[in-house]
Amino acid sequence: MTKVFNIAALAVAATAPLHVKSPTGEPLYADAERKLPILIHLYGPGSEIAGVIESRQSSRALKRMQDNDGKITAASREERITETSHDLASLTARFENFEYQPDGATEPLTGEALFRAVYADQSLGFITKQVAKFFGDWGNFSAASKAA
Repeated sequence: MTKVFNIAALAVAATAPLHVKSPTGEPLYADAERKLPILIHLYGPGSEIAGVIESRQSSRALKRMQDNDGKITAASREERITETSHDLASLTARFENFEYQPDGATEPLTGEALFRAVYADQSLGFITKQVAKFFGDWGNFSAASKAA
């Protein structure tokens, strides 16, 4: 009898944590002892929400083409920031060991408003870039990456 590989063994996890790095590439921690890593937990590219986001992105691109007589056009800077922050917020399960309290706010934001605000804040663009890159690599959600 021939032994075959069970491909289901390679199924990716539903979520995975990203250890956020500073703009200079240093891993960030919430404490001086470096015991509390600053993490963003993301839903994986194989998750149901990822499929919803992909469909939403395709619909936006088609609508933009329809609105421009079939010509491919790029989103404006403001549209891109809004769309990216909305998409990444939807892919975010939770933040761990950090908060965000913008100027003028009486208390830190929570939930999806928190996620959107962080990803839309261009002075924190290094976080947005890390999240997008992390999400795009299926290996970050593999069983091997969970064990690390």
